[in-house]
Amino acid sequence: MRASDAGFQADITAVREAGLNIMMSMKGDGKPVSFIEDCAVDLEDLADYTERLNAVFEKHGTKGTWYAHASVGCLHVRPVLNMKDPKDVATMRTVADECFALVREYKGSHSGEHGDGLVRSEFHETMFGSRIVRAFETVKDAFDPNNMLNPGRIVRPPRMDDRTLFRYAPGYAPAGDFQPKLDWSDHPGPLGGMLGAVEMCNNNGTCRAFDAGVMCPSYRVTRDETHLTRGRANTLRLALTGQLGAGAMASDAVFDAMKLCVSCKACRRECPTGVDMAKMKIEVLAARGEHEGVTWRDTMIAELPRFAPLIARIAPLANLRNRVPALRRLGERRLGLAASRPLPSWRRDAFRNSEADAMAPTQPRGEVLLLADTFNRWFEPENLRAALRVLAAAGYRAVLPHAKGRPLCCGRTYLAAGLVDKARDEARRTLKLLDGTLPVIGLEPSCLLTLRDEYRSLLPGAASDALAERALLLGEFLAREKPDLALRPLVAKAHVHGHCHQKAFGAFPSMLNSLKRIPDLDVSPIASSCCGMAGAFGYQAETVQVSQAMAEAGLLPAVRQAAADDIIVADGTSCRHQIRDLGGRQAIHSVRLLERALA
Repeated sequence: MRASDAGFQADITAVREAGLNIMMSMKGDGKPVSFIEDCAVDLEDLADYTERLNAVFEKHGTKGTWYAHASVGCLHVRPVLNMKDPKDVATMRTVADECFALVREYKGSHSGEHGDGLVRSEFHETMFGSRIVRAFETVKDAFDPNNMLNPGRIVRPPRMDDRTLFRYAPGYAPAGDFQPKLDWSDHPGPLGGMLGAVEMCNNNGTCRAFDAGVMCPSYRVTRDETHLTRGRANTLRLALTGQLGAGAMASDAVFDAMKLCVSCKACRRECPTGVDMAKMKIEVLAARGEHEGVTWRDTMIAELPRFAPLIARIAPLANLRNRVPALRRLGERRLGLAASRPLPSWRRDAFRNSEADAMAPTQPRGEVLLLADTFNRWFEPENLRAALRVLAAAGYRAVLPHAKGRPLCCGRTYLAAGLVDKARDEARRTLKLLDGTLPVIGLEPSCLLTLRDEYRSLLPGAASDALAERALLLGEFLAREKPDLALRPLVAKAHVHGHCHQKAFGAFPSMLNSLKRIPDLDVSPIASSCCGMAGAFGYQAETVQVSQAMAEAGLLPAVRQAAADDIIVADGTSCRHQIRDLGGRQAIHSVRLLERALA
């Protein structure tokens, strides 16, 4: 089998596995509802049964989604209904009665694949007859005389349309004490659409799968449903509908459910229904900050881009914290920054925008705007200098926007603290400075991809959409433009860790492909979830152990197994620090490897 054929078959298999949840990703209150799903009839009757069932749907003003197992006479069929609407609940009951009557007419089964549960148990009497159902009851009572195991299933069930058993029980409605800070209009429904976005979680449990790409890093460590995308979505749904009391979005219960979320954005891509927990966490942090205030630590981190130019001037003094144990302990007591973790080291040779002026391409192809993010500018300026050389070698002159007062910043540090209004102000400033038609190239995934994601929620409109289309990581830009980049052979093996946001936006393959352009370089992606650093998460005293456990789940074992002369590559600032501090290896940005290979 050719590799391309194997890849195509893998894609087909992935669609088959995700098919049901793809159907469940409908936005709005109407969703495919499972209550006649597993009915089975003889194969020769399937076409007639399907046609007649479609007629039932049409008669009651709905339609069905169809999926799987036709070869054995069993179709997953789910009528599209709104379970918040009493009228549609009544329609569900009527459709069930008429569907099961059809199944009995064809001498089929109303449970052709899975168990019956609360949905179909009520219909056993007409399907199996009274004598068999009484036998079911006798067996149940013999083994479970106190009715402790799954009461109401199979025998003595409640009515399947008893709304007190529904997720959307009578009285289900949005709470009136919360208004979102971000734009959720791509989801119809109350609270600006945020409740609809939360309700996209249908409890399918894909976030529990350990063979998924990244999600859910916190659950992989704690194995606690509370720290799972599904668990958090259910907590938020209860909070947004007043079921956790007044002011629940700022409560300890909601904050505790969200505090181990590292905003990896994996659920945004890997959840079949696209639940974006990273965006939801911003709303929780914003509500919490308005109610409880923002801590000194969070304020300090949020304002990092503002005071960075001042701190860099006294870099040796600022770096004393890492060298003096007493200062580390003091920082943990006063700010909650773990004494066991060294902080990033400030650099006196920080990157200056003027450095781009001397880097002109020999064979010009055009210009690009280079986003010099806070982390690479003040802590690892060699990455930005390498980007200038690589872009010049590819034929592009890098232009850096000149901002008054202080360098440009994407505003992500404000979002990480829930300071949405300040992040919005920063986004306005950035949109103005990056206006135009030139591609915007970035090195730090979390910063550059903020322009593609959060800006559309902070400042929805044509300007944000246009910037999102122009914003590319360096690897994406090289993959799109395919410049004639002269690279010399490097006989080495590179183990490449993908930043979570790179993976969430499908940008990781482009970065790998850019490295594969280097002759003789063996590029091997590391199979790993989140590195666990996630900005300040890995430095916080209360989460440092969870951070380390996330790293040990896949990344660090792979780093330790790498040969001493192998190269470790990671485009994320946080990832590189985690690998250095916990894995004892110096990881480099992919642009540094491209620079090394320049002819």
